[in-house]
Amino acid sequence: MAAPQETNSKPDIHEQLPPRAPAPEYHPAFADTDAEIVVSSSEGTLYRVHAYTLCTTSGLFKTLLSLPPPPGGHTAEPIAIHEPDAVVEPLLRIMCGLETSPWTSLYQVSDVLTLAQNWDAPGPIAFLRPALTSHKFLTANPLRVYALASHFGFRAETQLASSHTLSLNLFDPTNAEVLASMPATAALPLLRLHRSRRDGLRDLLDSPERFLAGNGQPFHCSACAITPLENRTWRALKHRVLRELDMCASGDALKEGMWSQGGMGGWAEAKACWAAVCVKVGCGAANYDRVATIKQIRTCLEGLPVAVEVEWLREDEDTK
Repeated sequence: MAAPQETNSKPDIHEQLPPRAPAPEYHPAFADTDAEIVVSSSEGTLYRVHAYTLCTTSGLFKTLLSLPPPPGGHTAEPIAIHEPDAVVEPLLRIMCGLETSPWTSLYQVSDVLTLAQNWDAPGPIAFLRPALTSHKFLTANPLRVYALASHFGFRAETQLASSHTLSLNLFDPTNAEVLASMPATAALPLLRLHRSRRDGLRDLLDSPERFLAGNGQPFHCSACAITPLENRTWRALKHRVLRELDMCASGDALKEGMWSQGGMGGWAEAKACWAAVCVKVGCGAANYDRVATIKQIRTCLEGLPVAVEVEWLREDEDTK
């Protein structure tokens, strides 16, 4: 019987070895081989940064890099940053004095601000403050800007954002999530601002010094001086004005439409008020001066508070 023949086949080495992990990639703007410190984003991108830059712009890195090295000398492992490139890169660019791209969203600004705060980096925080209250963010979502500004302790930005929230109805369901995310110390002053405007305007509209014909008790017809005015139409107009301010605390819609049919001029309450006349036979004089009354309502609106008080808000001296 013939002996079994030996085979000369050899195992495929490539089939036995596990696949190589891809080599880590350095961000092109942070690939200087002279830079001593390497940080890594949560996406695995590496950033080389000079130790001097990190120490002079970040209190956290100043402390971290001043610690004695671990046993066996310095480790070559990158410092892991548990944030994506969209957050790490802009902050490092600001710290290194590099050009930054326009901010794409309010969430991105918030995330970068939070990381700067965690790194104790007052310079980048001061750089980012104007971005928070840029026109596109204030007009698109003033309530969220207010929440963020108050969270970071930015007084001027908090007041500016609070003024822009006056165009909102805070009790609209679409605003519930942002309001619920705020601490009471931030939400209550904002609610108080909106409520104080309504209450303040109500007191002014009820003032006999400002609206003598409508609020004087009694007030007689200015033409015949005999007939006491029945102010039902004036009371109805006041209630409508206050209801409109409840829906939009800024009062802009009121001021802009006071003379037009698309605004107050088209309200049934306003038409009835301007049409009210003295009931005395032979008199028929208008009960209210339309032009003077509208101007006085506008003056009252312009005298209402427009921003929250910020004494409750603590602001870091380094970020003023």
